[in-house]
Amino acid sequence: MKTPNPARRNEQSRRAILSAAFDLVAESGYAKLTVEAIAARAGVGKQTIYRWWPSKGAVFVDAVLAVTGDEKGHLALPDTGDLGADLRAVLRAIVDEYNDPRLDTMSRAMTIEALNDPGINTEIVERIMGPHLEATRERLRSAQRAGQVAEDADLDVAVELLYGPIYHRWMLRTAPLTHEYADTVAEFALRALRAA
Repeated sequence: MKTPNPARRNEQSRRAILSAAFDLVAESGYAKLTVEAIAARAGVGKQTIYRWWPSKGAVFVDAVLAVTGDEKGHLALPDTGDLGADLRAVLRAIVDEYNDPRLDTMSRAMTIEALNDPGINTEIVERIMGPHLEATRERLRSAQRAGQVAEDADLDVAVELLYGPIYHRWMLRTAPLTHEYADTVAEFALRALRAA
């Protein structure tokens, strides 16, 4: 009889925990999430969760990273040489995520908790938003080197110009969040960033 591989078992448990945390937040919201509920849904003991994470918030952030595929931190935006096409592709993907009911629920829960809990906010900014914003700045730096973006463009403001309108429309539900809207935002940003 073959001996079970402990590393594999641990990875299966870790995935089950992350999936359970994500599903529970999608079903009931972050405020009702508990380590006990995660453990019960994942079929593990609470001690297993506390061995790997210090809090339910840390589990939740890892669950978000697992679902979005950013766990390894190797985030990069497309760089086809066509900045407009690359930005449209990224903004359309964000629109698709926000329009996915499960990701929408999770994102709203994450936003609420970030506003109420400085520790979670720090985790989200450092581990989720920060790498994505830096990857965007790096794509814009590449466009600067190619002469597609003005050399003196403030890339921090440029990133906000790209993502702010999408986030605003999603958060406040002021109008439908569509690919056409994403394309319009990308075009306005490009006009502002182009080298003279």
